[in-house]
Parts: sequence; structure tokens; C-alpha cells
Amino acid sequence: MVLPLKKNLPINLLASCFNSTSATYKYYWLLSIIQEVEMGNTKIRKIDLFARMISNAWYTVNYFHVSFGKQDLIQKAVHLIKDEERISIDENFQTILNKISKSAGTVTQNQLLHFNNNVPHWFLSPWFPKKSKAEIYADSKKYCNYCIYALYDEHIVINPEWTDYLISNSKILKDFCYWNLSLFLQTRNPNVPNIPNKLFKPPLRGSLQKQRKGFWNFVLRNGSLKCIYTGKELTIGNYAVEHFVPYSFVLHDLMWNLIPADSSFNSSKSNKLPRFERFFPSFFDLQRRAVDMVRKSDPKNKFLEDYLTIFPDLNSFNKEDYSKTIQPLITIASNNGFEYL
Repeated sequence: MVLPLKKNLPINLLASCFNSTSATYKYYWLLSIIQEVEMGNTKIRKIDLFARMISNAWYTVNYFHVSFGKQDLIQKAVHLIKDEERISIDENFQTILNKISKSAGTVTQNQLLHFNNNVPHWFLSPWFPKKSKAEIYADSKKYCNYCIYALYDEHIVINPEWTDYLISNSKILKDFCYWNLSLFLQTRNPNVPNIPNKLFKPPLRGSLQKQRKGFWNFVLRNGSLKCIYTGKELTIGNYAVEHFVPYSFVLHDLMWNLIPADSSFNSSKSNKLPRFERFFPSFFDLQRRAVDMVRKSDPKNKFLEDYLTIFPDLNSFNKEDYSKTIQPLITIASNNGFEYL
């Protein structure tokens, strides 16, 4: 991404702030600064910025289980603070931020203040190359080299020369943070799908009524199906459409990952993983029966197109290719922290 230029401001130094990164700290630090400046704040407590860093990473860590890498302590901090403050993984952002920033808990305070050791001053490295922490603190107070903020023990002060730029370009700058963060995380999660959409709280999921009415009800009207988990007979109006591999990992509603299931079991399954060896054979048999039935009776059914992402031709619908799609997804999701049933 190319950042907007402004006369007399070293935009090139801001653009280079992510050039050397081994953790996510700088991305979340700059993002948090921009969010505060958007609210009109130019003298900002460090503790509030650290709380924002944790809150911005909350859903990526807790809900989507994206790995930040072994060197990154934000992931550890998020888990510890979640347990300490007893905050749910899908709480709204503002509530998370308020609880963390106002917490007097020892664990929470220690996790937040840990970031003060390196993040605030090393972020200014492009403005002060090869300078020590003490030198960066001292020079920043004089806004040397047009640095973006001044550093103090408990707060930062945005350089007045930068304030208008940060406000007027806040959307672009936040996109700049998210874009670089997604690239950073993708290299550490090469097989995890849809990283860019796992940086935010998941939107309210739409219902699966179209898939239910347009595909699975059609199948049930023309044959019988049993829940692969409980063995119960499924009937129209008495089943749930569920994601075999959790939605919070795949982030899509394609038919090849959707099956009808016993409603009571579906609510308890939540975002847990099915054991591949135990459930995939039944899953595949159910899918194959459904596809064969729909192709025969309703060959123009639009939901058949979803299977073309696995099979270029539905005549080649086979267990081996299906397993090559499903098994790696379950394995990777498990490695990233998703639990099994």
C-alpha cells in the first residue's frame, strides 16, 4: 500500500515502520494510536494503548485461533487476561476494552505493562536508527526528525505536525495496519483460510435457510437421512444445518462443508472439530447420496456449484479427493487450538 504524502512530513518513515517485524506488536500499536486520535485524543495513556492492542487482537486469538508465532506474547496475554477478567470470547469490542483498561488485577496489569519495555520506543526506530531507548525517549520529546509522537513514562503525545494527517487519513492508515498484519499472519498460518477476515469480530452470521430449503429439504423429500453424529432419523422441520469443519475456521457456507444434523447435538457441537477417522466416512456417504439425488432430480440446482471448488466435474465425485480437502482443514484447525468433540 502507498500512504498519502504530506509536505514536510517524513511519510516514508511511517511507511517503513513494519519493515522489520518478528511479532504483531507494532501493527496493533499503530492501529491503537490511530483509533485514539480518531476520538480526538492526542495525549494518550500507554495503558490505554496496551489495552487496545489486546482488544484488537481478541477475536483473532480467541474466536479464530490464528497463531501469532512463538515469539509473540500478545497471544499469551490475550489468553491470560481472558481468564483473569472472565470475558467471553465473543464479547463486543468496547466492553472488552473497558474491562481491560479499567482492571486493577495484577495479572492484567502485568501483561499490559510488559509491552512498555519495548513497543513504544522501538516503533520510533525509523526516526531514530541505532539509538538507545534513553536517547529515543529524550529526542522524541523534542519531536526530532518529525517523529510521530513524544514518549513519556506513562503516556505519549502526538506530534501536532502529524495530528491532521492521522485524522484525515485514518481509514487508509488502519487499512495499512490490517493489510500488513494479514500478510504477517499469513506467513505464520500458510494453510489457514481467509486470514484478512479473521482480524475483526465476526459479523452476525446469516441463517442457512437457503441451503436448508433449496438443497437439504429437497433431499429429505426424496429419501431418508440419518444424523452422522447421533444416528437419529432426520425429517423436514426437525434438523439443523451445520458446518462439518467449524465456520469460525473456514468462514464460508459452501455446501461441501454443510450437512443436516440432529438439532440438539448441533447446539452442543458448537465450534468443535469432528474426528476425521470416526465421522468422515459417514459424512462422505451422506454428501454423495445428496449430490447424486439432486443431480438426478434437479440438475440445475445452484448449490451443486459449491462442490465444483473440490471437483472440477461432479462425475469425478470421489472419497479420496474429498478427504484431501477435509482432512487437512481438520488437522490445521486442531493445531491452531480448535478442540475435538
